[in-house]
Amino acid sequence: MAQVDRHEVRAGNRKFNRKDYAAAEIDYRKAVLKDTSSVAGQYNLASSLYRQEDYQGAQKALDAVKENASVHKNASDYHFNAGDVALQNKDYAAAVEAFRESLLRNPGDLDAKENYIYAKKMLENQQNGGGGQNDQNDQSDQNQQDDQNQNNQDNQQNQDSQDQQNDQDQNQNDQNQNGQDQNNQDQDSQQGRQPQISEQQAQQMLQAIQAQEKKTQDKVNKEKAALLQSKQKEKNW
Repeated sequence: MAQVDRHEVRAGNRKFNRKDYAAAEIDYRKAVLKDTSSVAGQYNLASSLYRQEDYQGAQKALDAVKENASVHKNASDYHFNAGDVALQNKDYAAAVEAFRESLLRNPGDLDAKENYIYAKKMLENQQNGGGGQNDQNDQSDQNQQDDQNQNNQDNQQNQDSQDQQNDQDQNQNDQNQNGQDQNNQDQDSQQGRQPQISEQQAQQMLQAIQAQEKKTQDKVNKEKAALLQSKQKEKNW
């Protein structure tokens, strides 16, 4: 990092950490005015613009130092962020290439691996659709996805409420059944016979066990899906 831009970059970093991205942008631009080749200045300028959803501006800042950043000690981070910007700009081919470059420099980055897979999938979808989808269609797809996520959350809440009610009903039935079984057992003991389980009771017990196993598995799968969804959100800057 050049000495001439260090003061402005550090000042911008302090404001960026306070989430005052507009103020941070001003400091980073001052650094860039003094040294247009400043990797730190352009890289952080792109970050502040990205947080303000100026994805075109972020792309321009990153492109300004692409050659120097590719051999920088933090080149993997540069390419990762370039991939994020490309995703926002719907340039999925560039996103795939950027995440590939990031992985070449840091093969152990799990976030880069997942974003690389995601970018490839989006590129395949775009190509399968003829590559002619516009931003309006993309936004519509995003809105549909948001609606679907909200519906899934609502359905999950409703399902949890239903599961809780079913558990309560099942517990009540189990208590009633246990009381009946106890009465039958007392009668069998009094009559000198060993208690026996009817075929219907055995079937009900088996169904209850299977239902509990399915509910447990469904819960595990839902937790895994929620975890993957949260990871995806956390990959952005």
